[in-house]
Amino acid sequence: QVQLVESGGGLVQPGGSLRLSCAASGSIASAYTLAWYRQAPGKERELVAVISSGGSTNYPDSMKGRFTISRDNAKNTVNLQMNSLKPEDTAVYYCNAVTPRSGYGPPFVSWGQGTQVTVSS
Repeated sequence: QVQLVESGGGLVQPGGSLRLSCAASGSIASAYTLAWYRQAPGKERELVAVISSGGSTNYPDSMKGRFTISRDNAKNTVNLQMNSLKPEDTAVYYCNAVTPRSGYGPPFVSWGQGTQVTVSS
C-alpha cells in the first residue's frame, strides 16, 4: 500500500486551468490503475480520469477533451491537467491507486486526503 498526497488545488476562474499532482510514497510503476476522483457537496464521488499500467486512459464524457491524466513513474507521481474549467467542476479531488499486494491476496486500494478545486468568477 502507498501513501498518497494531492496538491495543486485552489481557486480559478471559469475557463481557466489547474494542474493537480499526487505524490506516492512508493513505486507506482506496478500500479494496476491510477485515478482521480472528485466529490462535490451533496453529491456522490465520481471518477474523473483513470490510467492503467499499460498507459491506457479513460474519461467520462464530461471530462473528455478537457482533462488529461498522466504519470511519471520515475518520480512516483500522477498528475491531472484540467483545462476549460467550469463552475460545475468545483469539488474536492482525490487521488486513487490500486497496487499489488505481496503474496496472494487482493490488491491495495489507496486514497489521498483530497485537494479543493473551486471554479468561480
